[in-house]
Amino acid sequence: MDFLNISKKLVNFIQKSPSMFHTCSTISDKLDQNGFKCLEEGHVWDLKQGGKYYTTRNGSSLIAFTIGEDLEDYHFQITASHSDSPTFKIKTVPTLEGPDQYIRLNVEGYGGMIDSTWFDRPLGIAGRVLVKDHDKISSRLLHIEKDVLIIPNVAIHLNRTINSGYDYNRQVDLCPLFSSGKLKVSDFNQMIADSLNVDPDDIVSQDLFIVNHQAPSIWGWADEFVSSPKLDDLQCAFASLEALIRSKNRKTINIYACFDNEEVGSNTKQGAMSTFLYDCLRRINFALGYSEEAYYQAISKSFLVSCDNGHAVHPNHGELTDDLNRSYMNKGIVIKEAANQKYTTDAFSQAVFKMICENASVPIQHFANRSNMQGGSTLGNLSNTQVSVHAIDIGLAQLAMHSSYETAGVKDTLYAIQALLEFYDSLITIHSSNDFMITRG
Repeated sequence: MDFLNISKKLVNFIQKSPSMFHTCSTISDKLDQNGFKCLEEGHVWDLKQGGKYYTTRNGSSLIAFTIGEDLEDYHFQITASHSDSPTFKIKTVPTLEGPDQYIRLNVEGYGGMIDSTWFDRPLGIAGRVLVKDHDKISSRLLHIEKDVLIIPNVAIHLNRTINSGYDYNRQVDLCPLFSSGKLKVSDFNQMIADSLNVDPDDIVSQDLFIVNHQAPSIWGWADEFVSSPKLDDLQCAFASLEALIRSKNRKTINIYACFDNEEVGSNTKQGAMSTFLYDCLRRINFALGYSEEAYYQAISKSFLVSCDNGHAVHPNHGELTDDLNRSYMNKGIVIKEAANQKYTTDAFSQAVFKMICENASVPIQHFANRSNMQGGSTLGNLSNTQVSVHAIDIGLAQLAMHSSYETAGVKDTLYAIQALLEFYDSLITIHSSNDFMITRG
């Protein structure tokens, strides 16, 4: 499949995933369609070699896995991405009245978004709602696809310094407009209830987020770019999922992890720092009849690819990136490294993944922050606090990370699928001396 068609599939995936709960549901649907069996964490896991399975936690994180048919000396080959993106969360008491007839929403920032990118664009609402359902409480996905909100800028005539830099106050400047007199405060809950076809009194609680409804675009005279909300990190979540579904490896257990809450530190029951991955790997081990000693041996030979997008050189600000360790859109996989270990990449893991990409004929690039600038962190080093394995941090180069509308290269999604498919299909044999060999699984 060519670059353009894969990018169209990517934006379709993103449009089906307006919140982390929808992302988990979209991934689950794709796995169901491809023969994976859903496992409940609270039930006994009956696993068989050659089987394909997945489980979820909190309805927002998911781990899927395929079990090889010949596990004489097995280990785990893992990818990790995340389901969430920076946005604004609607508070439990959501409506602000005034001035005069206006009704606004009371929101707070989720993650480190670029505030200015949320102004003057159509916005919707998505997330989950807990409702009374006869004698139980059930969780419902909600996506109000109609444009129902906007965060209006102050006109330049009333804020003459807006183009000289402005310090946004999220409690004041970032409140979305809901009505200008036609609706009343109670109509917000009524809108939620009508969208779910329930009575407002049956709504118990909710996790709701603002959604940018600007449509994704594949653009450029030469179709070089794809722009969309949530490229960080749904581009990697999509690519690694496609790779897992296509993979065939008889000798390993391949793992796909998509965690929630990366944008707010991962320190939740469903985040990369939780026990979710640890719990799943151990349950797989024991359900297949292996001992605890076998588990520790398998972990020592396992490998994690942490997949989270990276920064492309900015066309107007090349000085913000390292002179040599810098990445560009449409130039392939970005290997990220940092001396402060915010990225897990080291010489060993880099050597392994370079060989993988070479075997897949996928180009690679190297990224490191400028030495006088503090970079961000990602999934690899956080998940390694629970499951310590050889690991590398990679991503795809993009512009405007944490904007409400981000831009990436149209070629790179397919590059990621090809590289991660090669990773899943390979047998990476790691020896205690840190020697390794790569053959086909």
